[in-house]
Amino acid sequence: MNDPVIESLRQVVADTYALIGQTHICHWNVRGPSFFSLHLAFEEQYNELFAAVDEIAERIRAKGALAPGGLANLAKMAGISEIGEDASAHDMVAHLVEANEKLLSDLATARDHASEANDSESEDMMIARIQAHEKTVWMLKSYLE
Repeated sequence: MNDPVIESLRQVVADTYALIGQTHICHWNVRGPSFFSLHLAFEEQYNELFAAVDEIAERIRAKGALAPGGLANLAKMAGISEIGEDASAHDMVAHLVEANEKLLSDLATARDHASEANDSESEDMMIARIQAHEKTVWMLKSYLE
């Protein structure tokens, strides 16, 4: 497959799935004085990500291609490092900032490919995802200050 829009959307699916996994492990294992606020924030984030990844995968299908799958395959495609189960709350938040920023970069690539292909539907979807992840990064970075 040599369609840059589809390939970049597939990358966004892989990144998003990796981020779901990383956010989920942080949700499960966060500890300390910020437990309640972070536990709830992480849950809100992975639920939002799960709905978003479904929409992106369905866009890939609507364009006549297949969405990527398989946890090992998605992890390999994403290339997002995994956080240790025993990480501190601070390290979890910093890790999720980094993972969201990697996804933002790939979202921008997908947006640009969609724009070049005059695929305004995919472009609009990527713009909305960029806005969501920029807000998440802002919130996570605010916690770190």
